[in-house]
Amino acid sequence: MGAFDSIPHRLILMFQTSYFAETNPMLNKQIRSVLFATVAALAVTACGADDVASPGEGNLVVLPSPTPTPAPTPTPTPAPGTPAADCPTGFVNAGVLANNRVCQIPNSIQTALTVPQRAGTIYSMSGRVEVGTDVGGDGAAAGGVSSSLTVEPGVVVFAQSATTFLIVNRGSKLNAPGTANSPIIFTSRQNIEGTTTDSDTNQWGGILLLGRAPISNCIGAVAGGTAGCQQLAEGAGPQDFYGGNQAADNSGTISYLQVRYTGRAAAANKELQGLTLGGVGSGTSISYVQIHNSGDDGIEIFGGTVNLKNLIITGADDDSLDTDVGYKGAIQFVIAVQNTSGGDTMWEVDSDDDSGFDLTPRQDVKLANFTFIQRHDNDKAIHLRGGPDAAILNGVIVGPNFCLDVDQAETVQAADPAKDELGPPRIRSVVGACAGGDFDTDSDTFEATAFNAAGNTNNNFAFVSTLVSLFINGSNEAAVSPVANISSFSPDLTQVDYIGAVRDINDLWYQSWSCNASYADLGALRSCASSPVS
Repeated sequence: MGAFDSIPHRLILMFQTSYFAETNPMLNKQIRSVLFATVAALAVTACGADDVASPGEGNLVVLPSPTPTPAPTPTPTPAPGTPAADCPTGFVNAGVLANNRVCQIPNSIQTALTVPQRAGTIYSMSGRVEVGTDVGGDGAAAGGVSSSLTVEPGVVVFAQSATTFLIVNRGSKLNAPGTANSPIIFTSRQNIEGTTTDSDTNQWGGILLLGRAPISNCIGAVAGGTAGCQQLAEGAGPQDFYGGNQAADNSGTISYLQVRYTGRAAAANKELQGLTLGGVGSGTSISYVQIHNSGDDGIEIFGGTVNLKNLIITGADDDSLDTDVGYKGAIQFVIAVQNTSGGDTMWEVDSDDDSGFDLTPRQDVKLANFTFIQRHDNDKAIHLRGGPDAAILNGVIVGPNFCLDVDQAETVQAADPAKDELGPPRIRSVVGACAGGDFDTDSDTFEATAFNAAGNTNNNFAFVSTLVSLFINGSNEAAVSPVANISSFSPDLTQVDYIGAVRDINDLWYQSWSCNASYADLGALRSCASSPVS
């Protein structure tokens, strides 16, 4: 069509113009000539060849307007408390649980997959769920496939059985960008059903991220930190390698994530943690993560260079935080609280190997602004062994046993660049209220050597804690001066004017997105033991 949509509109114009011509005789003849020529042309251009009237027919043929194509009908939103009618494309309908449609995630994700947040929908995993196929330490392994799994804010994913776990292979990514008001939750089927308690653990495996960043402990006679230096992931399968030479490797983005009731052990000393990071690089972003009631460690880091911030670890049955095999990274703002029924150390730093304690890259962890609440009287709060380097900064420790245990002379040896050695542990602005005393009572004196090393200042392991609401700084903590130049230890550490993880009662970074336990009230909106979809 042209300027008008149909012939009748053009006829209106004709009559209006004719009237104007009748009332203006001088223009009558000229306008009439133009008018009839224009109408004839419009009639021809507005119609197809078969619709043009032949001379002498005396009428105009007008085509009807076409019927618009109807818009596709959207999937209806279910009424609150009722399951969705179906599953998104790419997921298997696994029935209904807790008044939600259960949509099962594929076991092998070889092309990018997004898990969408939808009303009346939760997602399940069964058995081994893997993202991509290992691309190798140099990214060129035969058959390697890079893929990604994206989980939208507010999504709840549960494991169907104890043998379920999620593994993200080298070269692939997990993107789980939750928000403070819409955290992402990975949990067990029992938790969805509402049958879990504050003492439950080991109800499924956990999440493993495997990357291509350097590690120290290699399979075979291979130099640490090279593309060929790789290791098998603990508790997974014989094909699950991590390590390489890509320090800035990117395994995705994780934020505002809860991981509940993990830790299934595949075999002795082959456990899965809440979150396992193997060779994960600094291009990966991990922040605002809560690991709740893991049957093994809360978070274990095997080598790599990833940095982490704003962590909550509640009820880990072994170590709350465990770092190994050449990990070089910064961790800041950590609340770790043990359950009264179990737990080992709050932080274990361990890089030993059958070949000795001087493997490179040497572990060098910078841990800052942490508050450790140890309840179980069977181990020290912090255990350094295997010759690592460490910076322990702005910390608060409360526990029934010793504050610090240091093993092996290599852990306190002098700086030596040829060995990638920075010297004894750097301990600054750390206080401890440990009922068992400051140091482990074994026969060595490595603890005192570390604690009193040159440059270590403003520490007090005979501290009187005034923490309020379990982990929030009180008057005594507020009186301790923090490290003044914390970025000199790592540019990834944020300068703050307090020690510990939580400055005061107005500092609420931990609250809106987490969950509570009877032994660790975080002021959250719901209990970890309650179903996240109830």
